[in-house]
Amino acid sequence: MKPEDADALRAALLETARAMAAARLNAGTAGNASARLGGDPQADGLLITPSGLPAESCTPQDMVVVRADGRFDGALLPSSEWQLHCAVYAAFPDAGAILHAHAPFATALACQRGDIPPFHYMIARFGGGTVRCARYATFGTRALSDAAVAALRGRRACLLANHGMVVHGRNLDHALALAIEFETLCEQYWRTCQLGPPVLLSDEEMAEVLERFKWYGKPLRTSG
Repeated sequence: MKPEDADALRAALLETARAMAAARLNAGTAGNASARLGGDPQADGLLITPSGLPAESCTPQDMVVVRADGRFDGALLPSSEWQLHCAVYAAFPDAGAILHAHAPFATALACQRGDIPPFHYMIARFGGGTVRCARYATFGTRALSDAAVAALRGRRACLLANHGMVVHGRNLDHALALAIEFETLCEQYWRTCQLGPPVLLSDEEMAEVLERFKWYGKPLRTSG
């Protein structure tokens, strides 16, 4: 990656981290975000937010380059969840950016350790008929990385038991949009459950939605 491209990515990553706080996905030093530096996560590594610093106190140069083996550049430590980010990039080649947040409603649901069922058709936005909750593992560990990758198979988002959420997207803008949508969906599910068990869409109904999502939200092609 050219130096000027890397500088632009650093600025975009910091802007995304600040946008996460503005959207109330994170508070203080909680959560983290990253962007893939190149096509090969083993060789190119990733750019990730630093550990222990709120986004509003950071500069673009504080974003940390991390290699797949854990080596990092610069004086600041990378986020404690760097291993999770590396594992997701290795498992999902189309992931260009990853956001991890302790968003209020997603975290509340994650503490119940249950998948989010098809209470609303927008569940399909994240790739399947449910959004899974990954099994519990201590933060910053290989066990948590493995659990997250398993829960993300065929999905763009998952809950982390007693922890929060993880979302991956094509790029930083896409990942941020998905994270905000996912937290909104978590709030809707939480509120629905206050009224009693929700009426769920059937497998057939969700299959139809998933088929329609193959073109839903994509810009129309124009000739000329």
